[in-house]
Amino acid sequence: MNKDIIIGFLVGIIATFIGLLITTLIFGNGDNWLLVLKQSAQRSILTKMISLGALPNLAIFFFFLRKKKDNRAQGVLIATMLVFIITMIIKFFN
Repeated sequence: MNKDIIIGFLVGIIATFIGLLITTLIFGNGDNWLLVLKQSAQRSILTKMISLGALPNLAIFFFFLRKKKDNRAQGVLIATMLVFIITMIIKFFN
């Protein structure tokens, strides 16, 4: 049970990171993704980009539910909640 939650958590974090990379590629016009993240932080849109990067977690969550992998879906939900908390910390303390 704990193993499945950890697997779901890791999948959720990796999916968020990949989603954030894809978001920076789309909105960065082919620039270096670190440069795009720095510029988005300067323009105060970093939290919006992180939120868009977390969208793949929604599909993965429902995929795990459909396959009856509830503990993995729980891990993805925990990862999404962690991303939410980090996003709110960035938004209110930046």
